[in-house]
Amino acid sequence: MVFKALVIIPAYNEALNIGKTVQDIRLNAPNLNYVIINDGSKDDTLEVIKKNEYNYIDGFCNQGLFGAVQTGFKLALEEDYDVAIQFDGDGQHSAKYLQSMIDEIQKGNDIVIGSRYVTEKKPWSARMIGSRLISLGIKMVTGKTIKDPTSGLRAYNKSCIRDYALDSNNPPEPDTLVYMLKKGRSIKEVQVQMNEREFGESYLNLGNTIKYMSRMIISIFLIQPFRKR
Repeated sequence: MVFKALVIIPAYNEALNIGKTVQDIRLNAPNLNYVIINDGSKDDTLEVIKKNEYNYIDGFCNQGLFGAVQTGFKLALEEDYDVAIQFDGDGQHSAKYLQSMIDEIQKGNDIVIGSRYVTEKKPWSARMIGSRLISLGIKMVTGKTIKDPTSGLRAYNKSCIRDYALDSNNPPEPDTLVYMLKKGRSIKEVQVQMNEREFGESYLNLGNTIKYMSRMIISIFLIQPFRKR
């Protein structure tokens, strides 16, 4: 059985990166469908998309990562996809790993994470210290070790597509992995390498990183374990 998969690409102000992202998918995963969710970009992202006739949904305002990705999940649900893959529009993810992630879904896993640290050692940078704390929190609450919980490269099976498409409490963030594990979903990590962002800047500067990590830790311990399943 060949699984029908959709690559969901949230894009906010990625005019300089989106072409490379689509080219990567066309070259390394030509059998997969993709959709760009233009999340109210203020630069020329939409113009680049239209000029190159990429597949897209245009959001007239900025919804944030959750809103953009959930739009893709809703499309995947409506069009009966077997797998939905969250894939960044900034060029950091590599499409050469997508088929191996789909293969793991076909083996029966519910969520597959493209992880930088299955076989590679996690560095001790400020951001990775935060990642270690999140991993520790998930381990303490669920007993499951997730080595790269902040990775945005993830594949979801049909059941999880429904979970994320229809539940407004399920942003595609590390804390909701706790909810999924508590719900009995299986999570598998596969080793990948990620690229450096070529153009633009991540919103996760030091201040935002501290806020983000704090929010994740609070949610992992005080919110996700107690959600109705």
